[in-house]
Amino acid sequence: MTPPPAAPPTPPIFTVVGRKNSGKTTLLVRLSAELHRRGHRVMTIKHGAHTFNIDPATTDTYRHYHEGNAERVVMAAPDKFALVQRWSEERGPREIAARFLGEADIIVCEGFKGSDLPRVEVFRRAMHDSPLYSADGPNAALYLAIVTDETTTQWPIATFDIGASDVIQRLADLVEQQVVRRIGAPS
Repeated sequence: MTPPPAAPPTPPIFTVVGRKNSGKTTLLVRLSAELHRRGHRVMTIKHGAHTFNIDPATTDTYRHYHEGNAERVVMAAPDKFALVQRWSEERGPREIAARFLGEADIIVCEGFKGSDLPRVEVFRRAMHDSPLYSADGPNAALYLAIVTDETTTQWPIATFDIGASDVIQRLADLVEQQVVRRIGAPS
């Protein structure tokens, strides 16, 4: 009996975390654009705590999914496509990445703060009293960096000033060094 094929390897992956309205999406978009500018094939995953609809109730694809109870619905156009799939249990970012984003050079997630992914936190003192990061927390070793407006606290990990003109370039350097597999480097 032949064993089942091994799951494809997951591309390098990390997540951007932070409290609500901290600037996660803004940072992710800017960082993704910089990594793309540097020649990486970037793909992203956004974690949502609640269900969503990507099309309004007046569309055919909405009807396929909601009225027709299709398990999967693909909307295909000349320049892009979208897939909506039902599932009965939440999938983790690595499983989603391996299943749908295997061609990426790097995957940047937003959220998934309960995962075991390496992470960059966005912390703005202007919005919250404290970061998610704690040096003695159970997931402290997962943190690559904090991007923050808090300039007086010293953390034992890389810290970037959110207002610095080169913050995205410096953060992209860190991601390339610590997350992206370099060509010719052992895996």
